Formats: sequence, C-alpha cells, structure tokens
Amino acid sequence: MNNIVLKVSDMSCGGCANAVKAALIGVEGVREADVSLEEMTARVVSDEMVSPDDLVEAVSAAGYSASIG
Repeated sequence: MNNIVLKVSDMSCGGCANAVKAALIGVEGVREADVSLEEMTARVVSDEMVSPDDLVEAVSAAGYSASIG
C-alpha cells in the first residue's frame, strides 16, 4: 500500500473538499482518501500501482490544482 500526500489549492468550501475526495476515490486502486480544507491537503491510501501523477491528474480533472507534497 502507498500513502501519498497531495497539496491541493483552489478549495474554498466543504463542497470543494468533497469534490476532490470523490475525484480521488474514483481513481482505480485508491482505497481511502481524506481531504482537509483547513490544511489544503489530501491524504490517499492506494495500491502500489497508483502513481502520484494519477492522483494529481484526477484532482486537476475535477477543477482544482494539486501537487505532490
């Protein structure tokens, strides 16, 4: 299992955090996603096959900016 932390920008409300979480959960191989609006982070537990770039792309597709960090 991988534990990956992303820095997420452009979130301004709980709905934004929920949208980011849904985008991350939608990535095949993601087991858990916890998004913190206060910390502007997303913590993801995933299978080994999931790359951090896959997660960044999913967040970007949902309309937010993310980076590995």
